[in-house]
This record gives sequence, structure tokens and C-alpha cells, in this order.
Amino acid sequence: MFSRLIFYFASPMRLHALAGRLVRPLLWLALALALPGLWLALVVTPADAVQGEGYRLLYVHVPAAWMSMFVYLLMAFWSFVGLVWHTRASAMLAHALAPTGAVFALLSLVTGAFWGQPMWGTWWVWDARLSSSLLLFFLYLGYLALLRANEDSARADRACAVLALLGAVNLPVIYFSVRWWNTLHQGASLSPGKASMAPEMLTALLLMIGAAWAYTAATAFKRVQLIIAEREAQARWLQQLQDDLNQSDDGGAALPAADLEASRA
Repeated sequence: MFSRLIFYFASPMRLHALAGRLVRPLLWLALALALPGLWLALVVTPADAVQGEGYRLLYVHVPAAWMSMFVYLLMAFWSFVGLVWHTRASAMLAHALAPTGAVFALLSLVTGAFWGQPMWGTWWVWDARLSSSLLLFFLYLGYLALLRANEDSARADRACAVLALLGAVNLPVIYFSVRWWNTLHQGASLSPGKASMAPEMLTALLLMIGAAWAYTAATAFKRVQLIIAEREAQARWLQQLQDDLNQSDDGGAALPAADLEASRA
């Protein structure tokens, strides 16, 4: 079932139609999750007995850190699919995810530094968790630089896919670093089956994680629409869709994107 969905939406036309339907609902979902999450995080939950008010950075730091790893994992997955089955949409999805992943990686480093300064007495230490997280950010930058450096889209897709797959080796290092080495970074506050925090704190954190996920999906789908529009600019289906949108703006009756996609499937 999952493999059939992958190949069904391997068509840029179908992926473009799907993205167009999902971007706005996902953005609204992100907002609907973020607002109560922030209210719980900043207003309802009390200050931590040890860390004081500074612990509230956790509600941004943890979602950012998790999403930076999850997004890279998705990039590696789509890169693998693209290399093995030569599906054009797979590379486009990986490219669309990279900028958002880079933002989350940077956000996790910055919020971690602001949290660490009062807790550890320093902005940065070269321990395993922080160093591997910094490497992840550089991998994102390298991926984006490699994508821009190649004018041939096919060569860029292959080169970026190889880098994404090689960089995925860093993900288990980040996750297990607090177990494998003696680091200043604290262990996981949230793990399958248990959570070392009060229920209202856990609810706020889960809401913020959900908001980060929905925002990531929305931005990736919006970005993949732009990539498809650039790469498939000469495709008849895209030109027809643009003509229909122009007619709709002029007050004419436009064929919905879903109907257009179905008529050519």
C-alpha cells in the first residue's frame, strides 16, 4: 500500500495537485497546535524548581531538535527512493525539505546555547551531542550549496542524494550520544512509554512538536510546488493549469486542480 502511494505520487503532476490541497490546511493545523501549546508553555506551566524560567526554551528547543533529525531522515529516504527507482518527484521532495530542516537545525543550536549558558556556565561545549548536531547543520548547508552549484538538475539530484545518504549516518550518533558518551547534555525527557515531566508540561511539548511537524509539511509542500513549476515549466498540464488559474483570476470558470489531475491520470 505504502509503495503504491509512493509511485502514484511520483508523478510531478499528481504531487503538485496533492501539495496544492494540503498546504493551507497544514498551515492552519500548525497555528491551531502552536497557540494552545505556547499558552500552556508560557502561562500555565510553572517555573522549574532547578532551571527556573529558562527551562521554557525546551518547548522550542526539543521540537526543533527532533524535526531537524526527522527532516534529514526523510531527505535520506526520498534520496534513496530517487536513486533506486529514478523517480523525479523524490528528489524534488528531498530538495523541498532541506531549507526547513536547516532552519530547525540552526534553531536547535541557538536555543540550546541560550539554555546552556545559565545551566552550564558556557554557551558551547564540544561534547558529542552538540558536535554531532552542529555537523547536522553543516550537512544541511552542504546539501543546499551542492544543489545550487549544479546547473544540471539531474547531476544535482544525484550528488545531493549521495550526500543525504552519507550524512544519515550522523543521525544515530546524535540520538544515542547521551548514552554512548559522558556528555553535559541531559538525557531524553520524553521517550516511548515514559515521560519525566508533569502532564501539563508534556501536553505543551507535544502540541509544539505537532505544530512543528505541520509547519514542516506545509512549507515542504509549498516549496515542492515551486520546484515542480520551475522544472516542469514546459509541461502541457502545468501550462493548462496556469491558464485556468489566470482565467479564474479574470472571473472565468476554472477547472479545479484535482479535476485537471484526474483527467490526465
